[in-house]
Amino acid sequence: MMRSLYAGVSGLQNHQTRMDVIGNNISNVNTYGFKRGRVSFQDMISQQINGAARPTEEVGGVNPKEVGLGMSVASIDTIFTQGNLQTTGVSTDLAIQGNGFFVLKNGDETFYSRAGVFGVDSEGTLVNPANGLRVQGWMAEDANGRQIVRTSATPTDIVIPVGQKDPPKATENVRYFCNLNKNTPEIPENPTADQLLEGTWQTEINIYDTYGNAHQVQMNFSKVPGNPNQWNVSVNVDPDNAEFTQTRIGFGTTDGVANTYTLNFDNTGKLLSVADSAGNTSNPEGEIVLQASYNVADSNADAAGNPYRHTFSLSLGTIGSMENTITQAASKSTTKANFQDGYKLGYLDNFKIDQSGTITGVYSNGSVRTIGQVAMASFTNQGGLEKKGDNTYAESINSGMANIGESGTQGKGSMLAGTLEMSNVDLTEQLTDMIVTQRGFESNAKTIQTGDSMLETVINLKR
Repeated sequence: MMRSLYAGVSGLQNHQTRMDVIGNNISNVNTYGFKRGRVSFQDMISQQINGAARPTEEVGGVNPKEVGLGMSVASIDTIFTQGNLQTTGVSTDLAIQGNGFFVLKNGDETFYSRAGVFGVDSEGTLVNPANGLRVQGWMAEDANGRQIVRTSATPTDIVIPVGQKDPPKATENVRYFCNLNKNTPEIPENPTADQLLEGTWQTEINIYDTYGNAHQVQMNFSKVPGNPNQWNVSVNVDPDNAEFTQTRIGFGTTDGVANTYTLNFDNTGKLLSVADSAGNTSNPEGEIVLQASYNVADSNADAAGNPYRHTFSLSLGTIGSMENTITQAASKSTTKANFQDGYKLGYLDNFKIDQSGTITGVYSNGSVRTIGQVAMASFTNQGGLEKKGDNTYAESINSGMANIGESGTQGKGSMLAGTLEMSNVDLTEQLTDMIVTQRGFESNAKTIQTGDSMLETVINLKR
């Protein structure tokens, strides 16, 4: 009889534990990134009254007689199912779709979290503003003008340098493509203004010198008289100041050449060859790249007293190709520069984060470059993580070591910026579990009450 009392006590205690977990789940129903807990019960050791007996020739076997001594908590599991996603519109808010955790640092301590409520502190560091934990990732490195993120390196603090200068970049490459109208009239020897205008296709594009000053590059295409598949092209940087800029264009070097070159097409309208003013011609196949140079005003002269000249490459496309190159067909002239890689001084105005966690900065000068990438961690047994408060977890001896890498690899999910993961607590389920837990608690209390009543009856036998 006493056993039933202690069994009831164990039931009361452990249903109370289950109620504590349910209460914690409900209290965190609106906590971003929260993962609900689940309590599993198991029976405790049983007292054996009689053991089992094997069958004999005369009688069959006998099962053991055992009385259970109550129950205990088998486990309190963290259920890492996906929570719903809520759009916030805040660019630094991040949610993980799928498996994985954000990596956070407090000094040398490392924590992991599903809650991506992040912001930028006064030093530009990406942090959790609630506790100051620093988000870990990789900063981009400059490699020959390209921004490279080495995700194989050890993660560090992510710093977003809002307001940082982006130094001016001189134009190094300009590309032209599209079509020159085959039916453009030739320009006579002594053309009128209307004939000159009708027979010339003119394009302009702005390029930049090493100071970030913009310069207009003007190219004039006109058909060569007597040659139906040949065009003369003149190039002028800042045509209103052409006498000073002294534009020159040629193959390999701009020394000893003028500011003109010639385009030759075959009978199918494909580019056949290009020649500069010195008679140098392009290779019979491959991409055509000319070198152009011009004088830069207000710059230091060289030892000979000559003004500083800026040189850039001018690509006209590929010999014999109809794609991304200059062609000659009986259609409207559309040839123009579609690319140049220079820009003026700018400042970091804004940034965005894509699904791989890559942070891209948008500068006031129009340039876009990679700043860094947010790291993500995964575990062999994420249920083995220890809760450390503030929506964070830490490694345990049963979680396995953190596998830190970029999102979308090795089973890791993807990131969504401007979004937060909501709690995965289902209120309907929790309230139902609360009812079941309450009934279990009441039933165990009734077991104790009934056992006490039976003991009282026994005690009253001697009266």
